[in-house]
Amino acid sequence: MKIYPAIDILGGRAVRLKQGRKHEVTVYGDPVEMAITWVAKGAEWLHVVDLDGAFEGQPQNLSVLRDMAAAVPHAKIQVGGGIRSMPMVENLLEAGIQRVILGTSAVQDPEFVKKALAEHPHHVAIGIDARDATVQVSGWTEDSHIDAIELARTLQDLGARLVIYTDISRDGVLEGPNIQATREMIEKTDLYVIASGGVSSMTDLRRLGEINNSRLEGVIIGKALYEGRIQIEEALANAC
Repeated sequence: MKIYPAIDILGGRAVRLKQGRKHEVTVYGDPVEMAITWVAKGAEWLHVVDLDGAFEGQPQNLSVLRDMAAAVPHAKIQVGGGIRSMPMVENLLEAGIQRVILGTSAVQDPEFVKKALAEHPHHVAIGIDARDATVQVSGWTEDSHIDAIELARTLQDLGARLVIYTDISRDGVLEGPNIQATREMIEKTDLYVIASGGVSSMTDLRRLGEINNSRLEGVIIGKALYEGRIQIEEALANAC
């Protein structure tokens, strides 16, 4: 189970939002400096979200992402937020991003997603963000009225192999991950899953590990790292 420190970018700054709400923001500093910090402590992957891009429908922090990739050349970065065209996928991969995450487009533009998965099968993941098991899109501001498992199965048929599954209600509130929903996503599909949302302690990481399935590919940790509730060195040392 890989550990993915989260870096969310809003207005050029590293931030965390509470349950995705733009007006409930905590600023933690410079995103490039945060990338350097987590990699220096042992992180091999970084999970980066261009929140401006998610809200606007097109990545807004390309220069920051390029600087980040250049600053940590030996780490791998996955990026989501407003990626809705093949030229943008190509731009990000050429900038040194290892993996792009398609979220809103997975609901609104399946043909684009199918093409991206076909052309870059090892460099495209799907982001499924759910509230009460229903998929949310456009920076979590719109309800798609689509069941998360149903969408995952549809995308699996289009060629998806990896999904980042976020329970929005748990994101940024340090109340623990939705273990049951994560387990169901793994058991009811053939997808590899990265768990996201609510991880607040080493106990939470151990509980996720108890899912005991090789398709639990990793876990994203955000606020708990920034507030010192989890030390990344310990998380990396104890990852299952």
